Order: sequence, then C-alpha cells, then structure tokens
Amino acid sequence: MFSSCRKPVNLLNLNYKTLQMKKYVSAFLSFFIPVIMLAEEPDTTKLWSTGGDASLTLSQVSFNNWAAGGQDAQTGTFLFIAYANYKKDRHAWDNSLQVGYGLTRQGSENLIKSDDRVLVTSKYGYNAAGHWFYSGLVDFRTQMTTGYQDPPQNTVTISNLMAPAYLLLSVGMDYKPSDAFSVYLSPLTSKMTFVLDDELADRGLYGVDPGDNFRGEFGASTKIVYRKRNIIKNVDLFTRLDLFSNLADNPQYIDVDWEGRINMRVNDFLTAVISLNLLYDNDIKYVDSEGNKRGARVQTKQLLGFGLSYSF
Repeated sequence: MFSSCRKPVNLLNLNYKTLQMKKYVSAFLSFFIPVIMLAEEPDTTKLWSTGGDASLTLSQVSFNNWAAGGQDAQTGTFLFIAYANYKKDRHAWDNSLQVGYGLTRQGSENLIKSDDRVLVTSKYGYNAAGHWFYSGLVDFRTQMTTGYQDPPQNTVTISNLMAPAYLLLSVGMDYKPSDAFSVYLSPLTSKMTFVLDDELADRGLYGVDPGDNFRGEFGASTKIVYRKRNIIKNVDLFTRLDLFSNLADNPQYIDVDWEGRINMRVNDFLTAVISLNLLYDNDIKYVDSEGNKRGARVQTKQLLGFGLSYSF
C-alpha cells in the first residue's frame, strides 16, 4: 500500500542530520508549548483539565571488603508524564506526553542505558451519541540517545534518535464512559516507521528494507487507556494497550505495546514504583551477539524502585 523511500547517496551527512534533529525538536515544541500555554490560561468554565507526574527512581548497591563478594551497582531512572485535556459541548481533545530516561552502572563499567522513550499522543473527538465519539488520533514515539547491542562495550549501535521513530495517524470511534477510561477503535490507520540513522537503515532494522529510511503500513488499530488516581488510598494505577494489524501484509501478526504502572505514595515526595512494559512487533527481529537476525521475540522491561516524585 505504501512504498519505501530510498535514501539519497551521501546526502545525510552530519550537518544535515543535525538540522533534521533540530527540525523535529522544533516541531515537537511548536505543538506542545501552545497546548500547555492554553491549558494554563485562567478559565472560569474549566474547559481544560491538566496534570502529570515527575519521578526520579534511584538504587545503589555498594560493597567494601565483603567476604562473600559482590559488585557495586547504581541505577537512576527519570520519568515525566503530563496531560492536557480539553472538553466543551460535543468536542473533546486529549493530549499526553511521556518522557523517560534511565542509566545504570555495574562496577567500573561504562554507563548503560536502561530506559529511553518519548511518547506523544493527541486525540480529537466529536460526540456522536452517549459515550461514543467520532475521533482522530496522532501517536508519535521515539528515543533520545544512542542505544547499543553490546553494553557495556558500546561498539554496535542498535538505535538512535529517530531510528526508529513511529508515527500513527488514524480515524475511528472512541468510547469514553469516564475521564479515566477510553477505548479507541480505528479501522483506518497509517503506521509510518522512520530509521534516519543510515548505518541502521543499511542493516534493514525495524522492518525497513536495507538502505531505506522509511516504511509505510496501512491497517487497523486499537488503543485502550485507564488512568486512576487513588484506586486505593495513596495508590495510582495507569495501564495502556496499543494494538495494530497491517491489513495488507500478514494481518494475523498483531503489534502489541502494553504498559502497566503502579505508584504507591509514601508521602507527597516519596513513591515506590512498579512498572512493566511488554512489546511485540513481527517486523522487529531479534539480533544475537553475532549480528544475526533470529526472528521476532516478545520484549519485556520491568522496574521496581523507590524514589522522589511530584504530582501536579
């Protein structure tokens, strides 16, 4: 349905890439700064509802003359989540931003990236009847820094800014029985995969053909979100499930992205966090230590930590 875009030879040099990254950052800021500014303007009718969380989770293990042995380790993970939702008459506009970054070190080894994500979602809906909305959704996600296949040696690059990046554009129906829960169903979804790092594109990673920087897919998608503060006293729950099926190519292989997170507040600034992220994409092949593709695998990431937090 979509064709891949062949990269120009010797065109994406370092300066060009720098300009490209500045362009993406500018586009990102040009979208969210106006949303935040609008949400902060005084409004007696309370058309906007805003909020979010910022947390820093830390852990450390240290040994000195410990007879049983052991290795020092330090880990730090930062997570920022914000939302700005607008509702007036039959119109509803929901916006969310999630930025996470984490580092870990064992002994004297190099720092290893343990988390790196940028996820932006914007959904507009027009009430059709009851809790149902005619809706359109934009979903963008990428990471910020270079990831490596062989940490802590860090010699084989596996990801980078905009490599990969995913952009979903879709229209469908949204079921919203409350502000905490929504189910979005789209029979018309365009999924675009960008790999703007030439080295990674030449290796044909993330589903693009070797040497191409772009892949387009057409299919259907579902997005389910539940967010509830104080589901029990001092415990917040967030869960998200994204599904996508490429109707033109192996529709039986459904892309899955599920995230679940529980925040348990000790007080206004101390929180224990439990989170689990599960991914499956048939186009992302597992690459072993020798660089051989071994087929798609279920990817999991989990976090159990304690640290500082602030809710607004």
